[in-house]
Amino acid sequence: MDDDKPHDQCGVFGIYNHPEAAKITYLGLHSLQHRGQESAGICTMKEGHLYNYKRMGLVADIFREDTFKELPGSCAIGHVRYSTTGSSQIRNAQPIAVEYAQGSMALAHNGNLVNARRIRDELEARGSIFSSTIDSEVVVHLIARSSAHTLIEAMIDSLKKVRGAYSLLILADDGLFGMRDPHGFRPLCLGKLGDSWVLASETCAFDIVDAKYVRDVEPGEIVLINENGLVSIKPFEKTSSAMCIFEHIYFARPDSRIYNTSVQKVRKELGRILADEHPVDADVVVPIPDSANMAATGYAEQSKIPYEMGLIRNHYVGRTFIEPDQAIRDFGARLKYNAVRESMEGKRVILVDDSIVRGTTMRKIVKMIRNVGAKEVHLRITSPPIISPCFYGMDFPSRKELIAATHTLDEIKTYLRVDSLSYLSVEGMLKAVKGKANEHCTACFTAHYPVPFDMETEKYSLEPKC
Repeated sequence: MDDDKPHDQCGVFGIYNHPEAAKITYLGLHSLQHRGQESAGICTMKEGHLYNYKRMGLVADIFREDTFKELPGSCAIGHVRYSTTGSSQIRNAQPIAVEYAQGSMALAHNGNLVNARRIRDELEARGSIFSSTIDSEVVVHLIARSSAHTLIEAMIDSLKKVRGAYSLLILADDGLFGMRDPHGFRPLCLGKLGDSWVLASETCAFDIVDAKYVRDVEPGEIVLINENGLVSIKPFEKTSSAMCIFEHIYFARPDSRIYNTSVQKVRKELGRILADEHPVDADVVVPIPDSANMAATGYAEQSKIPYEMGLIRNHYVGRTFIEPDQAIRDFGARLKYNAVRESMEGKRVILVDDSIVRGTTMRKIVKMIRNVGAKEVHLRITSPPIISPCFYGMDFPSRKELIAATHTLDEIKTYLRVDSLSYLSVEGMLKAVKGKANEHCTACFTAHYPVPFDMETEKYSLEPKC
């Protein structure tokens, strides 16, 4: 993972009625690994009993053939997680599995609850004991303490108490539940695999198991899947959508459909619009791989300037490495990327990327490109400047660490040592997703937050956002 990029916090996958539920969930999580690389887990249910297996690390390293003997049952949910510094602990890995008065229940969550700290304080004052520091556990306690007569009523009662972003999977005696918050911040897709129903954060998780995408779970919708089929419940007041636009810009895999729209198509359109908004005379268009590849293709096609893979990314860096005693300049950046001299030497380069957070890695990449002989470097960003942190499920630095929040465009250009720097406009970004300002959350670009929160008590109130 690039530490100078925003990180989505989690990915979820669930399946009902499949003889190899755990293995199918493993494959789904493998496709969602880009959404979280620090921990992963799978929970299955058989005859009312939950079997939960979760560890720190990557999906392929955690689950082995003999692991699946510990995960019997035809229903399963799974989770991959990314966390911020200080919270990478096994106790915060998901799914959360509990037994309570009404039976057994497991939960997997993508998103962030902005009032979780306040609710947790109230629950602890009434005797609740928490086993993790994640906001997701608040939902489990609310459900367990609810006086409602059925699980679905308890869920509705509990979810009406929380504010913020959630795409939730819950596995219980009643079946498999999937739900999105009324604003629809985070994605959740519904599919079919033969007679089995599947739920996932992205449709790329369906492709690997040959499942067919059916539709998105709608904002404010709860789907219940059990032996009677699928039931849709819409218990919340309808409100404006606030779908995270960063899913299209950076988070989601380009082969996914997010909010029922092709990610690859949107990214290409972002590049085309950027070329119209900020043209420049140059010899070659180069993406910073991999998330900017399609946007750079769109820019190149629209501008009629040749496209080159001038940077090669090493996909096997990992999160730790040993640096030689004899210091190598920009060692971290060199581990991730290498510049291709033949593509850029003596040329005017348009460098395309999806975003700039702190700018530290970008500065090193620009230096790398100049070192192979680029005559000019013109940086084009397929999103507006990031000026505000996210509280709905993305891991952004605080505002003071965001370079666009604390520096002018000219100051950023000077710091990065580029010949020109241009960002896509908010209007251009929304045009690419064929959306309006009230359909997507653009808070990180505009500081207009769809769901309010108390800055002092909620901002970093619990460990990270899922």
